[in-house]
Amino acid sequence: MSQNKASVPQSEITRVKGLGFLWDKRTPDRFNGRVITRNGKITAKECATVAEAAQRFGSGEVAMTTRLTMEIQGVPFENIEPLRQFLKEEAGLETGGTGAKVRPVTACKGTTCQYGLIDTYALSEKIHQLFYVGYGQVKLPHKFKIAVGGCPNNCMKPDLNDVGIVGQWVPQVKEELCKSCGLCEKECPMGMVKVVDGKAAIDAQGCNHCGRCIRKCPFDAIETTTAGYLVYLGGRWGKRTAVGRPLNVIISNEEQVLSLVEKCLLLFKAYGQPKERFADTVARLGFDKVQEMLLSDELLERKTEILAQ
Repeated sequence: MSQNKASVPQSEITRVKGLGFLWDKRTPDRFNGRVITRNGKITAKECATVAEAAQRFGSGEVAMTTRLTMEIQGVPFENIEPLRQFLKEEAGLETGGTGAKVRPVTACKGTTCQYGLIDTYALSEKIHQLFYVGYGQVKLPHKFKIAVGGCPNNCMKPDLNDVGIVGQWVPQVKEELCKSCGLCEKECPMGMVKVVDGKAAIDAQGCNHCGRCIRKCPFDAIETTTAGYLVYLGGRWGKRTAVGRPLNVIISNEEQVLSLVEKCLLLFKAYGQPKERFADTVARLGFDKVQEMLLSDELLERKTEILAQ
């Protein structure tokens, strides 16, 4: 595919990219504008506004990005500001999602999915407000992606994000209630539940804490000992991929998860090198050292100092 010469000055191409508008290389002056959706979920009114904006200011086409933003296609350069104003006034929507900062948060449908263990919509909305919006002016060494998954099915690929959060239910068998029906053994997708000597037994090392055995047992013989969040660090996809590594603890409440995400951002801001992804920062510092820092309050105590850098 050939690339046209841009009729818009490079300085303006760079400026509007910071607003979420990327130059379409097939054209001399058309841009594709990213409308932020918070976590991939929008209202019918917001959807109608985006559709009308695409008709009035763009080509009439809308594409979904990998970060679940809605990208209005074919916007002439002179239509960028009118489009942004229309979105803001009609539905309070904004464009963005580019640059060396927190990118739009993504989440699976764990809130409504039969396998969901946490309220992914609520958690991702809080992360959006606290860090996509709250850290919107904080320049990081590179982009920073956060994903929330409702269960270990990993549909949203949390372990391929800079920080990934996955819902967890840790099971424990109450032997006195077990009737050795075997339903839990059949239900376990990991093959980690076996009926041994008339009682269910769970291989704790291989269990991924999906909670399906807990829900399946008709006798309430399997209970949740810990309901919480597993947090992955240092995942990424692209030219160089990396699978994130989980912390060795399950975070038990939402406040601690939000605090941990902030610590990750502060660590990246303080120790990341220019144009270095978080995965490289973690590898360079060492996972054990990073984990130690994140599980302490050192970074939060230095927050003002770090953000001033």
